[in-house]
Amino acid sequence: MPATVNHSIVGRIVDQRYRVLRHIADGGMGSVFVAMDERLDREVALKVMRRDLAGDEGFVARFRREARSAARLSHPHVVSVTDQGSDEHYVFLAMELVRGRTLRSVIREDAPLPVGRALDLMDPVLDGLAAAHRAGLVHRDVKPENVLIGDDGVVKVTDFGLARAVSTDSVTADSNVLLGTASYLSPEQVEHGTVDERSDVYSAGLLLYELLTGAKAYPGDSPIHVAYQHVHGTMPRASDTVSTVPPEVDDLIALATAKDPQDRPTSAADLLVALRTTRQSLDHDTLEHAPARPRQRATPAPPRSPGRPIATPGRPPEPVNHTENLATATGRFSTAEDLPGPTPRSVYRRRRLALLLVPLLLVAAFAGWLFTLGPLGQVAVPTVRGQQQGAAVAALHQAGFRAKVAPAFSEQVPAGTVITTAPGSGTDVRRGSTVTLSVSKGPERYAVPALAGKTRDQAVGILASSHLKLGAVTEAYDEKVPSGRVISSDPASGASLKPGTAVQLVVSKGKQPIPVPDVTGKAKADAESQLKGLGLAVDYATDAYSDTVPSGSVISSDPPSGTTRYKGDAVTLTVSKGPEMVTVPNVIDLSSGEAQQKLEALGLTVKVQRVFGGIFDTVRDQSIAEGQQVRKGTTITLSVV
Repeated sequence: MPATVNHSIVGRIVDQRYRVLRHIADGGMGSVFVAMDERLDREVALKVMRRDLAGDEGFVARFRREARSAARLSHPHVVSVTDQGSDEHYVFLAMELVRGRTLRSVIREDAPLPVGRALDLMDPVLDGLAAAHRAGLVHRDVKPENVLIGDDGVVKVTDFGLARAVSTDSVTADSNVLLGTASYLSPEQVEHGTVDERSDVYSAGLLLYELLTGAKAYPGDSPIHVAYQHVHGTMPRASDTVSTVPPEVDDLIALATAKDPQDRPTSAADLLVALRTTRQSLDHDTLEHAPARPRQRATPAPPRSPGRPIATPGRPPEPVNHTENLATATGRFSTAEDLPGPTPRSVYRRRRLALLLVPLLLVAAFAGWLFTLGPLGQVAVPTVRGQQQGAAVAALHQAGFRAKVAPAFSEQVPAGTVITTAPGSGTDVRRGSTVTLSVSKGPERYAVPALAGKTRDQAVGILASSHLKLGAVTEAYDEKVPSGRVISSDPASGASLKPGTAVQLVVSKGKQPIPVPDVTGKAKADAESQLKGLGLAVDYATDAYSDTVPSGSVISSDPPSGTTRYKGDAVTLTVSKGPEMVTVPNVIDLSSGEAQQKLEALGLTVKVQRVFGGIFDTVRDQSIAEGQQVRKGTTITLSVV
């Protein structure tokens, strides 16, 4: 057993920054503690290397390189590495502290899980691994213990301490130490000690199997026996243990756990696409069905290792001990001279046995043909990845298979090209079986739908059905689009977008209101120009006389100033003709009453002055002479005698 970190570290301050609070767990390279980062006043998980390893300069250098590689990762489904360092006693790694439980606890307490929940748990696991693969990192040790589920339900992959940048000089494991846990090792790790992204894909497939069944795919009584099965054993189907697991999920697991790395998805991102495609193809009942206790899968004795040593923890394989009766009691081998010759009775028995064996041999020969070259024979699925759909289907038919096409989106694989097959290429399956081709539809893109004229709520529903979402909404006046309806979208209708892209909308506030300005007293032309400049039409009422408004200027508007109108509405103007003028008539020699009546009928004001009492009541003079133009209302004085 490797030495763990001395737990007396609890209570100490490491690197003048991390006060160690309590022990969490022990691992292959060291122990993990909860520590308080006294610089940032937060709790972290502190991974401290074993002292025997801390004294190994080469191992420490590799540890630091791996820490720097892991620190480059920033993803919601990856436990972040915040610091690494050393002091005179310890070499350590500071990580995000996740409060929750491991996927191992979920398997132990809840498995077998419903298909939907198992796929939902694997989705963020693959998302986190995909981020690592894009950064050039391989996890190397994907297992339930390295998947954390926080109390908030967020799933995170942890312990990239064994990850190694793909771009470094070598990705070959130490020849004396087989990295990773035996139950989740890929065949290439066991055989050659080499890993890449497809090794993580293999381990992820085993995780999904375990979530669905509650059991490991390759059980065994020692790590070396388990590792040997990864290379030579047959991957079981989850539905053999839990009957409610659909064939599509069996095929997904088979795709991820193909023996040959060439037959697996090239990275966690590709497996994530396949997982989501599979989930979309399943109905609600299949996804949510709670499985009964699994049927006990018959577990054959693990195949005996050929004796090739693998440095994994656990007890070594049992030695081969085949006992044969080769020697006689005397201790020497029997020779031909020692054997008695055949008797007539024994010859008869042999002939009779031969007659009995002939039909048995014929049956055996037929069975051999039936299960090899015949319809029940098994043949390897040909490699068609990267081929066009038509060529791939033809290749499968030529090999004796039926082809089923399952279209799937892909950001990398061109449309019409095969992404993966299920079962994977090289897998031996019965002749005449159906091989599912995952054929690329190209990048997943959706056209922005026509939204003009729709209400906001209608637009949200239409966007959701188009796999898009509502972005920012602005409001604007529009002379044609009614209030509350969409004027336009950005990007415009018909644009091709990735799923989940936000589409911005401009929603109408209706016509823009225009306050009627005060144009009274303005010249007719000026008033008309101002109103038309605001988008209003101008009508005219009959010109009217005004004693206060000059001729040609506006007396009033209808509607009056301060009221609201809209573009194109008319405003009626009344224009002044100036004061109303009248011609003064001749009223001399008329009686005062007649004269007054005549002048007042014209709108004039009359003032009478009587001379000598006006006994004759006859007008002898008028203050404004006959024929003069005067304003209506002007006062005329009459002299009456």
